[in-house]
Order: sequence, then structure tokens, then C-alpha cells
Amino acid sequence: MRLLLIDDDTELCSLLTELLNSEGFAVESAHEGRHGLERALHGGFNLVILDVMLPGLDGFEILRRLRKDSRVPVLMLTARADDVDRIIGLELGADDYLPKPFNPRELLARVRAILRRYEPRTSTAARVEVNGVVLDPATRQVTVDGQAVDLTTFEFDILDILMRAAGRVLSRDDLMENLYNRKATAFDRSIDMHISHIRRKLETKRPFIKTIRSVGYQFLRSPHDEAPE
Repeated sequence: MRLLLIDDDTELCSLLTELLNSEGFAVESAHEGRHGLERALHGGFNLVILDVMLPGLDGFEILRRLRKDSRVPVLMLTARADDVDRIIGLELGADDYLPKPFNPRELLARVRAILRRYEPRTSTAARVEVNGVVLDPATRQVTVDGQAVDLTTFEFDILDILMRAAGRVLSRDDLMENLYNRKATAFDRSIDMHISHIRRKLETKRPFIKTIRSVGYQFLRSPHDEAPE
């Protein structure tokens, strides 16, 4: 697995490179925004670790430009005190975020969790159809009332979990543990933002996902179920 680390903190890059190399990853570093974007677009990496604060282009602009042409997984590094950074990163298409300062072992765990979601695999799970939405694990395709919907890998997996539990309420912890192997924190917005993206893509005519305030989410079994809060 090849990882690209885009961060202007050379000491941190050296530390993370040593750790990730010892775990079998090949790591390349870029310390300036424009060079990092060029490598992310053309380097054939399996995952990009991207800091927000960078010279040249900041991490948000890199992610914005990267998402126009690439679906490479991105783990963003953000300022601990700034929840806005995390929300913006997820809105722009980041897969996960990690606030600085962080434990390098946690970064390693996050990297592995993201890469697991992107592993090519042959699914034996059955096709599922609920409320006009059809999800096929074999082809990784989703349709709504016969119209194809383009979802990212994380969005597909979240929708798969919700649809197979249609009618039941799943907590954020349920979803976080299944997708990220960790519980949600008070400031963790990753699941909320991914579900917001799913809603925007699915719910052009009617609602499908109900928010249970302070609890989690429920996939509606029919158009006659109660609308989302």
C-alpha cells in the first residue's frame, strides 16, 4: 500500500513515515500544497493523509481540486479546537479526519480502517430493496425508482447497513464501530456528514432516512412512514 503524506511539518512526517514503513506501508511526503496536489493526482496512491494548514494551497483547496478527478481516500489532519475544519473537510469529500495533536498509533488505526473500506472484495450479501431503493453489493450499484445513484465507497457501506436494518434505529456508535472500529465522540461529525451526502443524492422526490434526535438514524420502510425530523 502506498500512502502520500501532505504536511509541512517535516519532523511529524519523518515520525509518521518511520511508523508507517514499519507497518509495511510505502510513504511519500510532500511539504507544499501544489506539489502535494500534483502527487495526489498522478502518484497512484492508495490513500492521502492531508493537513489543512499548508503553504501554497491549503488542504481544503487541495481536496476540492482532487475530488474533481479522483476518489482516492483522504484522511484529513485538522486543528483540535476548530470543529468547522472537520465539517468543511467532510463536506468536500474527506473520508475521515484526525485532530492534532494525535497519537501516531491512532493515525495508523484510522488509515487501516479507511483502507479496509476500499478493499476490493466479492460480496456474497444478497441484493436488498426497500422503499424503492435497490442496493446490489455484487455490483456496488444503487438505484432509486430505477434511476442510478453515484455513491462513494463509504456512502454505499453506510446505506447498506441502514437498509438492511430498515425500520430499526441505528445509533451513531453502531455505525461508527461497524465502519471505523471506534465509538463516536461528542464532536465527531463524520457519520452525520456522510449521511447528509447520501440524503442529498437519494432524496430528490421523498425522504428515506429519518434522524432520531440524540440517538441515530432509521431507514424508512415505505413512503408512508413518518418523515425525517
